[in-house]
Amino acid sequence: MLLAIKNLHAGIQGKEILKGIDLAIRAGEVHAIMGPNGSGKSTLSAVLAGRDSFEITAGEVTFNGHDLLAMSPEERSHEGLFLSFQYPVEIPGVSNVNFMKAALNEHRRHRRLPPLSASEYLKLMREKMAIVEMDTTFSTRGVNVGFSGGEKKRNEIFQMAMLEPTLAILDETDSGLDIDALRIVAAGVNKLKRPDNAVIVITHYQRLLDYIVPDTVHVLYNGRIVKTAGKELALEVEKKGYDWLKNC
Repeated sequence: MLLAIKNLHAGIQGKEILKGIDLAIRAGEVHAIMGPNGSGKSTLSAVLAGRDSFEITAGEVTFNGHDLLAMSPEERSHEGLFLSFQYPVEIPGVSNVNFMKAALNEHRRHRRLPPLSASEYLKLMREKMAIVEMDTTFSTRGVNVGFSGGEKKRNEIFQMAMLEPTLAILDETDSGLDIDALRIVAAGVNKLKRPDNAVIVITHYQRLLDYIVPDTVHVLYNGRIVKTAGKELALEVEKKGYDWLKNC
């Protein structure tokens, strides 16, 4: 099992948000987590990534057989966990090329691999930028500085392509994207799927799942996963909304 979550409870400032999450994900799978605002979707992604503002009060999470909750955020990243943010931050003064080179070489150092040479790195960067149709001029710009919403999301998937994570968590990657940007971002995600990795797609809407087709859909409502089914569940949610699931 790549990721196993058992009875996970977590909250912030004394308010419980996750109220007993159980979830199992195997390599090669794509899982979608849907739910209304305030249901706990982004909290779940933040807890898995190691954001320390959330307090975990019960439960366990194993990732590749290791205790994920005992790892620092850096260790989780080194072990192959990647989070694409709902609202990617800007990092003025740090270029994309230097940011990604530092991150990639830290991952390589963790795996006891030598750093890439300048020519090797630039070749790889161009290949990965092509996956999300990013112009190479973006490499010299500050990370996300002055980027449109679509450009920021493409940059997130470019980072994912460079780091080749074992588990990618995409937190509302479709938020604020027009249809063309959505298509490009989703195509990039699909190109990065492998038999040995997995993806969690967190979204409000079914439209993203027309492009990144999930094996399993979970509905998170009021801090609990209230229903799990195949991709047809996303279409049912799109048609009926979420309120019909609150008593499941």
